[in-house]
This record gives sequence, structure tokens and C-alpha cells, in this order.
Amino acid sequence: MTRGGTPASRAGIGLRAPHVEAVARLRPPVAFLEIHAENVMADLRLRQAVLALRRDHPVAVHGVGMSLGAPEGIDGGHLARFAAIVSLFDPCLVSEHLALAGTHGVFVNDLLPPPMTRAALDAASANVARVQDAIGRPILVENPSRYIAWEGDEMDEAQFLSALVARTGCGLLCDVNNIHVSAHNLGFDALAYLAALPHAAIGEIHLAGATEERLGNETLLIDAHAEPVGDPVWALYAQSVALFGPRPTLVEWDAGLPPLDVLLAEAAKADRVAGAALSSAA
Repeated sequence: MTRGGTPASRAGIGLRAPHVEAVARLRPPVAFLEIHAENVMADLRLRQAVLALRRDHPVAVHGVGMSLGAPEGIDGGHLARFAAIVSLFDPCLVSEHLALAGTHGVFVNDLLPPPMTRAALDAASANVARVQDAIGRPILVENPSRYIAWEGDEMDEAQFLSALVARTGCGLLCDVNNIHVSAHNLGFDALAYLAALPHAAIGEIHLAGATEERLGNETLLIDAHAEPVGDPVWALYAQSVALFGPRPTLVEWDAGLPPLDVLLAEAAKADRVAGAALSSAA
């Protein structure tokens, strides 16, 4: 999970191509930079630019296309490309989503959660083990955003993730925004979910902004990464830190990307919120 210059238990930022030049010039004091593996697979110039930044900042690799939830198994070609990126960057953290990014060669531009069933757990466990064998290290598996529950779910999400950790030795990427989104949309207790996770397995936290959509008289939260981190997510983040201690934390922002200083201010706020939570807990 962790190698290549361990990041401090402070906040980093998701590095996107429009910010690379400014980060190279300013060398901002963030704990680490996270890249999407798929972005540097096909873009040689971006890959070389990030390698240069790695001299000053730990770099984390985050996958978005592995489809760890695929019942037929993951794509061997994608896995080979992912393993090559991990080998090249020797990242401080490696992570992927518990999601269905596609099936039978058809990919979708979304990260669909798998059903919470024993069969899906078997498939995800085999996929995670295969990825870990290919890269020679454990990975952090990120909890998904959920909008509806599958019919026939046999366990809740925290139970599913706990079993996945026990079976494979993987860690968890605790996306606090995803928990907030799912808890709102499905009607469960976000803090109880956090308490039920295996805390020792949590190696990273993600923060992002959710977008509200009206559906008749109800509000659906969408994990769009297009807003500042909202107050409920900051509150849940503080509770997370108080519950299981500080972890390397990432602020994500993908759509409607703001100027770099806005993203850096969000990371600085994450440091302040975590510090205050630890002081209160002490």
C-alpha cells in the first residue's frame, strides 16, 4: 500500500493536467500528489512531467478503470499497463475502486457499485488478489458511491469491505464523500458505517464535493467532484479522524477544475480540520 516516500498523515491533492505546470513552478507544500493511472498510461508528456515532480513530492497512483467488481475477471491488458505505471512511479500509495467500470469488454463512463452478495465478494476477492500479485504489493480499495441498493444484497457495504480485507490482505481507501453520498441516498447511518470498518486497514482518506439533484420532492446526491467539500463531509471527516486517527488525505476535484490556489486551500482546510479533531479527541 505504502512505498516510494511515505506521505505525511496530512492532505494532498489530485493532480490534473491543467495544474501540472503551476505545481512544477510553485512546488506547493502538500503532503503528496495523486495521479490517475489511466491518465499517464497514454500521455507520455504528462508521464514525464509527473516523474519530474516526484523528486519533490510523493506520488500516489489511483486507478479508475480496473473494474475490481467485474464477475468475469479483470482485463489482462489493462492490468499489465497498470502494473507498469506502478513499477515506473514506485508510488507511496496505490488504490482502485470497488466498482464495475465495464463488463465483457464494454466500458462505461461511471463507477457502478457491485451488488453486496457472496458471489460478488468472491469475484472482487479474486480480482484484488490478481492485481496485488501483478504489482507485488497490497492495494487500497475505495468504497463506492451508491444511488440505489441492488435487489438481493446479502450484506451491507461495511461487511463486504471487511470481508474483502480479511480474504486478500488489501487495505481500504475511505472516501468520506462517497459515504456521505451513499448514506443520504440509501438512508443509512454514516457514522455507524465508519465504526464498522476495519480501522487498521484504512490507509488513505478521500474528500470531494457532492452535487445535489432534485428528483420530485427528494434530493439525490451525486459524487461529481465538481464542488468544494461540503460542510457535512467536513464534519464526517472530523469524526473519521477522531474515530481511527489521522491518515493521508486527498482532496479530489475533477469537473469544473478551479485554479490551483482553490484546491490548495481545500487541502489546507483538511489539515486544520484533522488537527482540530485530534485535539478534541485528546
